[in-house]
Amino acid sequence: MAVTEQKKAIVAQMKETLSEAKGAVLIGYTGLTVAQATDLRRKMLAEGVEYKVIKNTLTRIAANELNLEGFAEHLEGPTALATSKEDAVAPARVIEQFIKSTEKEVVTVKAGIVEGEVMDAAGVKAIASLPNREGMLSMLLSVLQAPVRNVAYAVKAVAEAQPAEAAE
Repeated sequence: MAVTEQKKAIVAQMKETLSEAKGAVLIGYTGLTVAQATDLRRKMLAEGVEYKVIKNTLTRIAANELNLEGFAEHLEGPTALATSKEDAVAPARVIEQFIKSTEKEVVTVKAGIVEGEVMDAAGVKAIASLPNREGMLSMLLSVLQAPVRNVAYAVKAVAEAQPAEAAE
């Protein structure tokens, strides 16, 4: 009976983790060395991403209870889960950067969840190329400043042209 209670607690914790996460990525890690795993964990921690090895069966139960369509089918083989409560893109970005930095593909993306939407590996790869929140805000500010900046340049050019015409 104690084992059943432990499993129920793990399922409840997994449901809480998946429901609170803005972004999550299922990772296959076959062939990952201890040094690479440590490096990956450090990179995850630096970005505020939680990384842990999971039990497929218990995670499948949690995903089914949360009605995450298409998520449970990716729970095969050695699987880890990277989640972030703050940045929906962070887990995907860190994984993709890690895959690019390793010579052999020892880590594979199986599936992901962004803002409650389940996506396949290709979707996670596309999301990983997006900048973080601060990067998006700076892009937005740059776009909003462009018209004002252009008007200022035009006024300055007219002001500089005035003395030249007055001298003639």
